[in-house]
Amino acid sequence: GAGGAAVAGGGLAASAAALTDEHSQTDEEDMGMSYAELERFGRLRKLARCGPLTMFQHLLWEWPALAPAVVAAKVKRFFYYYAVNRHKMTTLTPSYHAEEYSPDDNRYDHRPFLYPARFSRQFADIDRLAAELTALRAASGGGGGGGGSGGGGGGVGAVSKL
Repeated sequence: GAGGAAVAGGGLAASAAALTDEHSQTDEEDMGMSYAELERFGRLRKLARCGPLTMFQHLLWEWPALAPAVVAAKVKRFFYYYAVNRHKMTTLTPSYHAEEYSPDDNRYDHRPFLYPARFSRQFADIDRLAAELTALRAASGGGGGGGGSGGGGGGVGAVSKL
């Protein structure tokens, strides 16, 4: 049980210290994204094989309540930290994986492990698209999708659903 885990892990003490009465766990705030968002980013990146721009387009449809600039910031933050930390994934040992997506399954991962952290072309495209969509929403009278609710677009018709 928990006793074996406490003996085995040196890093466990650090995470346990964050949960004491005086401290609260603030890693989601530190990362700037929730664990649910991280899981969605990871699944889109690995299973759907999305890069920054494609992930942005997917998430615009999944998160219609968020402004395009907010979705853009979340995607760019994820990919920046993914690129900065990707090389650390190459040191993991293979283990048993019961599902298709797992953060440490690297046995068949032949992707490069050094990425440019700027993603300058992709991030510029995301910024351009987010600005266009924000202008479209403003021109249509707000972020509600302008009139015909229930259809497919909700005011985001400039982006093709992938």
